[in-house]
Amino acid sequence: MSALPVIVIYALLMVIFAIYFSKREVKSGEDFMVAGHRLPLIVVIGTLTATWVGSGSLIGGAGFVYQKGPMAAAFYFLGAPLGILVMYFIAAKTRLLAKRTVPEMLEIRFGSLTRLLAAVFILITYISVLSYQFIAGGYILHITTGLPEQTGSFLTVLLVIVLACTGGLFSVSYTDVISAFIIVFGFILAIPFILSEVGGFTGLAASLPDQQSTWTGGLTLAQLIGYLLPMFIYIIGDQNLLQRFSASKDEKVAKKSTIGFFIGVLSIYSLITLLATSAIVLLPSIKPDTALIEIASQVLPLSVGSIILAAFTALLVTTANSFLLSMSGNAVYDLYGRFKGELNERQYLKISRIFVVLIGIVAYFLGTFFTSVLELSVFAFTMYGAALTPVILAGFFWKRATTAGAIACILTGGIATIIWQAMGKPFGWNAVLISLPLSILALVFVSLITGNKQNSYPTELTGNEELAK
Repeated sequence: MSALPVIVIYALLMVIFAIYFSKREVKSGEDFMVAGHRLPLIVVIGTLTATWVGSGSLIGGAGFVYQKGPMAAAFYFLGAPLGILVMYFIAAKTRLLAKRTVPEMLEIRFGSLTRLLAAVFILITYISVLSYQFIAGGYILHITTGLPEQTGSFLTVLLVIVLACTGGLFSVSYTDVISAFIIVFGFILAIPFILSEVGGFTGLAASLPDQQSTWTGGLTLAQLIGYLLPMFIYIIGDQNLLQRFSASKDEKVAKKSTIGFFIGVLSIYSLITLLATSAIVLLPSIKPDTALIEIASQVLPLSVGSIILAAFTALLVTTANSFLLSMSGNAVYDLYGRFKGELNERQYLKISRIFVVLIGIVAYFLGTFFTSVLELSVFAFTMYGAALTPVILAGFFWKRATTAGAIACILTGGIATIIWQAMGKPFGWNAVLISLPLSILALVFVSLITGNKQNSYPTELTGNEELAK
């Protein structure tokens, strides 16, 4: 017996969920993209957690632990909890706006050109993130079934497209709750078995190689900060997560959900760190990106390993669904709809599903050119965070930010990231150390020299927004 039957059964249940919500709840583009703005608290917490803990954490994050050790990994993982603390102050504001995409939200403050540029940069970033979800899916199916990794990635793409095309955010959100619970449950079940294999916490610490037992893992302080910052700036402005706040049934639910999100992410990161650290000792010659998968398939009992691998697969699939939905929103609402003229909700729903298929195919082929989930995730986090997060925060908190400043910030952050990456990351520094300061300087400097009266976000609900609740 293998873990494959458990994964197949779980995948079928996800498809059934998607079909159910497609027939029962998804009647418009608004339902498809933001669940009609009516998700309850527990569902928002679950979908925030599961959306964030995709392959960037389970593959890339675990790979970082395996290569650099648990103490250095604390720097890598710390960015997300710190970012969630900032999100606490913007969650209710985001729900108040009740928009479907981040560019649509930015247009209120900074105009249509900012919306267009933001949509383009989000699509560039998210296509990369979606690609490494497919890479991770290929890893799992290769290990559990023996299929070639590209074939596994292709099957993952098919499942993701089917799920995203049917139930939209409703099906993604509710299956996310189950996936988040199961991955935590599976990790907790694994702890006694893992600790018995490594001789407890004391034995684990004593068995680590010298480099992996240091605070830095062989990295300089600048390099450690270069890993912390991308996750910090990315999570604050991540359109996927802001859409979850917009999908909440009201502002109180959106704000409270950040507390559960913080606890969930911190718990899962701690468990990932323990399991990946154990892999350093128990499986010293594996590919770093596969640390958790190998632990689940080689070290743990089949019953426990199967639960983890099934939840692992589900998290990757639902995270990929989220990115597909999010990008289809940008393509349809921020680009296609603006050039083709206003569409009705049924038309938006139909076009969104078409774009889901097209984007999924493009992301699959892009993923065939990359091999490192960690490298690709850091690049994507930096591109998005440096270009867009300063503008998003300025929209909420800095009244003097101008349209010219926002445009300068987006272009500077995005272009600087690409150039630094193309130069081969001089000094071993990740691009965020250069692109983030430059984008913030561009925002502040250009805003101050072009100061003029700007639109502002609403501070209370309009009649239509009250009805939407």
